[in-house]
Amino acid sequence: MDNTNKLLKEKLTTENYDKLIALSNSKMHEFVADAIELTDPASVFVCTDLPADIAYIKELAIRNGEEGPLNIPGHTYHFDGYHDQARDKAQTKYLLPPGSKLGASLNSVEKSAGVEEVRSFLKSSMVGREMLICFWCLGPTDSCFSIPCVQITDSPYVAHSESLLYRPGYEQFKKIGTSSDFFRFIHSEGELENAVSKNIDKRRIYIDLEEDLVYSVNTQYGGNTIGLKKLALRLAIQKGSKEGWLAEHMFVMGAHGPAGRITYFAGAFPSACGKTSTSMIPGQTIVGDDIAYLRKKQGQIRCVNVEKGIFGIIRDVNTKDDPTIYEALTNPREVIFSNVLIDDNKKPHWLGMGSELPSKGTNHSGNWHNGKTDAKGNEITASHKNARYCLSIYDLSNSDRLIDDPEGVPVGGVVYGGRDSDTWVPIEQAFSWTEGIIIKAASLESETTAATLGKEGVRTFNLMSNLDFLSIPLSRYIQNNLDFVADIDNPPLIFSVNYFLRGEDGKYLNGMADKKVWILWAELRVNGDVDAVETPTGRIPKYEDLAKLFKDHIETDYTQADYVRQFTIRIPENLAKLDRVGNIYREKVSDTPAIVFEIFAEVCGRLKAAGDKHGDYISPFDLTD
Repeated sequence: MDNTNKLLKEKLTTENYDKLIALSNSKMHEFVADAIELTDPASVFVCTDLPADIAYIKELAIRNGEEGPLNIPGHTYHFDGYHDQARDKAQTKYLLPPGSKLGASLNSVEKSAGVEEVRSFLKSSMVGREMLICFWCLGPTDSCFSIPCVQITDSPYVAHSESLLYRPGYEQFKKIGTSSDFFRFIHSEGELENAVSKNIDKRRIYIDLEEDLVYSVNTQYGGNTIGLKKLALRLAIQKGSKEGWLAEHMFVMGAHGPAGRITYFAGAFPSACGKTSTSMIPGQTIVGDDIAYLRKKQGQIRCVNVEKGIFGIIRDVNTKDDPTIYEALTNPREVIFSNVLIDDNKKPHWLGMGSELPSKGTNHSGNWHNGKTDAKGNEITASHKNARYCLSIYDLSNSDRLIDDPEGVPVGGVVYGGRDSDTWVPIEQAFSWTEGIIIKAASLESETTAATLGKEGVRTFNLMSNLDFLSIPLSRYIQNNLDFVADIDNPPLIFSVNYFLRGEDGKYLNGMADKKVWILWAELRVNGDVDAVETPTGRIPKYEDLAKLFKDHIETDYTQADYVRQFTIRIPENLAKLDRVGNIYREKVSDTPAIVFEIFAEVCGRLKAAGDKHGDYISPFDLTD
C-alpha cells in the first residue's frame, strides 16, 4: 500500500490525488496505480460527481477531436474508425483459469495467456495522453440493486457517453468504504491515426469473471469500450447467479391502464425486433430500453433499469415511428451522435430519418458523396447502418417517474419477442412461469434480415435475447430463471409477442402501431380485467377485447378477418419450432434441465391433439367456448 500511495502522489496533481484518496478503498487505489504504471499517461484526471468535472470531460472530447459540436446547443458528433463500427464478438473473450468451463458456445481464452496478451497491448498505450478515472453506479444509487464501478480510459468520448448513460458513482464509492465488491474497467484507444484507433488487428475485449474486471484496447466503438454496458452485463449475470438475482437484456416500461393504473413490464427482444420501440410506445412511460436487474423483495419481483440513458441505433428514427426520440434528437439538450452524416452546416443526418439526405458531407469514412465505395467496392452509405445516438432518459418527455426508485418497480409481466414470419401469434400469455421460461424465453428465435446479413429469413436461436452476453453455462442460466419465482405467490405473467407475422402474400399482418394494443391487452390480463382463449401453447385475446382496444387507442376498426389471420394457430410451424429448438438443447447444451424436454413433450402433445381435432390451421373462433 505504501508503494501504491507513493506512485499516486508522484503521478497525480494534489487536487486529483486528494479526490482519489478521499475514497478509502485500497483495492481501487491499487487498480488505479497499476493502470498508471502499465499505460504511462502524461496526466491523470479524477472525475467526481460534480457537474464541473463532467463538463471538463465533455470539453476535453471536443478539444482533442473525439467529438465535434453540432448546430444545436448540447449536440456533438463522434466518428469511430471505418473498421470499428460494432461489437467485436470474435475478440470479446472470457479469461478462464485452468479447469474452468462455461460451455462450448461461450468464447474464452486461457487466463494467464490472455492477461499477458492484453496487458502487452495496453503497455504504454496512454503515453502523451490524459488518463480519466471515472466512478459510476449501475442501477439507482443507495439501493440493493447498486453496483459501484470504476472506469479507467484515455477516451473522453467514452467517459462523456458514460456520464449520459449511468448514474454518478463517486459518492457511492465513499459509502462502500473498504469493500471489494465493485466492477473495474480499463480501456485504451491505443495508437491513433486520424483520431481513430489504428491497430484494429490488436483489438481485444477480455473479461475476467474472477476479478470482476474488463480489459479493452485498440477500439473506440461504444459496445467495445463503454464498460458498464454489455461488458458489465456479463459480470452481473455471473454475480446474480451466485447471489440469487437476475441480470437481463431487457427493457422496462410502464403500461398505462384504466383509471390511471400503471403496470410495469420487462421485455427481451433480439436486435431489430422492436425492443426500443416497445419501451417507447406512445402514451406509455419508459424506465429503460436495454438492461434490467431483477430481485425478489417482500414477496414481489422488482426490477430497475441499470442505466439512466440510451445508446440506441439511430437508423429509422423518424417523426412517424419514434416521435419522442426524434423530438429529443432535434432540440437542444445533451446528445452524442456517432457515425452519422454531418453536412456543411453541422447538421446530422441518418438513414430512415424521414427526409432527403444530402448528396455529400462528412461521415465515418471521411469526406463522403453519393456513390462512394470502399477499397473493396462496397457502397458506403451516408450514415452507418449501426450509427447511434446517446442521450439521457431524463430528457425524454415520457420518462417514468420511478426510474430512480431504489426499490425498483414491481414487475407485472415479462415479454419475449422475436422476428418470426410464420409461427408465433402477435401476443400470447404462457400458462405458467415455467412454461413461459421454457416455451417463450428459452425457445426464442429470430429471423435475420436481408439488410444485415444478405439472406433473409434464417432463424437464429437466442434464448431470452441474452445468448451473446452469458457468462454462465446455458443450463444454469435456464435453471436460475425457472427457480427465481419458487417462493413468489403471484409471479409475473409471461407473454410472447411477434410483430413480424406475414400472410401468404408475404406482407406483414401487423401494423407498426399495433404493438400498443398487444401491450395494453397484456396490461389488462395482468390485472384480471379480461378473459382469454386457450390454445395449445398459451392464452390469446378474445376478439371483442382487441376490437375495443384498437378502436379506443389507435382509432382503427379491427375486423374478425384480421383477428383470424393474425391469431390462427399454426400447428405444423409450432411443432417444427419445438423440434428445432429441442435439437439445439439435445445436441449443443450439456446438462439441459430435464423439465425443458418434459415441457416440450407436453406442448407437442397438446398441439398434435388440437391438430387431430381441428386440422393444421386452427381459427381462434374454433377454440372459443
